[in-house]
Amino acid sequence: MQKLVSQLSVRLIFKQLKVATVESCTGGWIGKILTDQAGSSEWFAGGLITYTNESKSQLADVPTALLDKYGAVSVEVAEAMAAGAQKHFPDCVSVAVSGVAGPGGGSKDKPVGTVCIATSLNGVNNARRYQFDGDRNQVRRETVKQALQMVLDALN
Repeated sequence: MQKLVSQLSVRLIFKQLKVATVESCTGGWIGKILTDQAGSSEWFAGGLITYTNESKSQLADVPTALLDKYGAVSVEVAEAMAAGAQKHFPDCVSVAVSGVAGPGGGSKDKPVGTVCIATSLNGVNNARRYQFDGDRNQVRRETVKQALQMVLDALN
């Protein structure tokens, strides 16, 4: 994963951008991985941990109607989280994650391992739904890895 962070830092510096995070199921893990690299203050703007629906609305400006209609774990909400980060961290690429890490909390439509990740840059949003296997830690680790890859892809 450090290789991804290294590639991302080079790309962000080249583009003269910073990255901002809005995390739910990863609980700050993306921000932690990014700031593990020395010099990250040059390209990491900050992050929000929005674990509850209330915090998604209050901190990331996700409309409650969107949460009610699609649920917290949806591409629509992940996209709104990433777009909401743009209000707090302008001129950044933002990444947002929301998912069911387990071991409980899953449903038929959104089983454990369901994760939605979104990026936002210059008004261009990209959101995807993933299904990861494994225990809670494995789901969260894969989420972090895929989120980093999506940010890198958004910059290319």
